[in-house]
Formats: sequence, C-alpha cells, structure tokens
Amino acid sequence: VQLQASGGGLVQPGGSLRLSCTVSHNIFNQHTMGWYRQAPGKQRELVARVSTSGTTVYDNSVKGRFTVSRDNAKRTVYLQMNSLKPEDTGVYYCNRVTIPWDWGKGTQVTVSS
Repeated sequence: VQLQASGGGLVQPGGSLRLSCTVSHNIFNQHTMGWYRQAPGKQRELVARVSTSGTTVYDNSVKGRFTVSRDNAKRTVYLQMNSLKPEDTGVYYCNRVTIPWDWGKGTQVTVSS
C-alpha cells in the first residue's frame, strides 16, 4: 500500500491549506484514517482521524480549526486547515490508525510570516 500526501506549502499565520492523501489500494475503505504531524525535532503525533463511516476525532490543538474528511470512492482523505498557527508547522502524513502502512514522504506545511 502506498500513501501519497499533497497540498502543503508556506502560508502566513491565519491562512488556510487543504491537504489530500490518496491510498493506492481499496483496503483504504476498511480502515479509520488519521492525519499525523511531525514538527521539527518532535515525534509524530495524531492530530485528526476519520472512521469508515465518517465519525471524526480531533486533538485539542487543532479542534475547531481543522476538518478531516474522506472520499471512499477516490480512496482519499482530506485535511482542511484554517486559522493556521506557527506551531502547526511540520510534515503531515496520513495513515491508518492501527498498524501503519509505509509512511511515505508526507507533505511539508510551514506557517510563518
């Protein structure tokens, strides 16, 4: 299974980005998917997840600002990020929330003025 994340970039504080992550196999439809963030010098952390039925859970650090969703037909999970803060900077990855598949390269998000 391969994961292809995209949509990152450089944005000013208060700005928005929409991340996408496409999974190469239909097994995507059987799993709760998560978005993870790895800030410089820190461990990777789970910031949002969406179940197969669309139920969402967020870390307190992003609650009210980020929205996770999925399109099972496209095998794609999305992360809409609004009101971005400098502390949101990091490499973002998607993966299933159980035993992870290969992580792939992720997509870099930099929030800076």
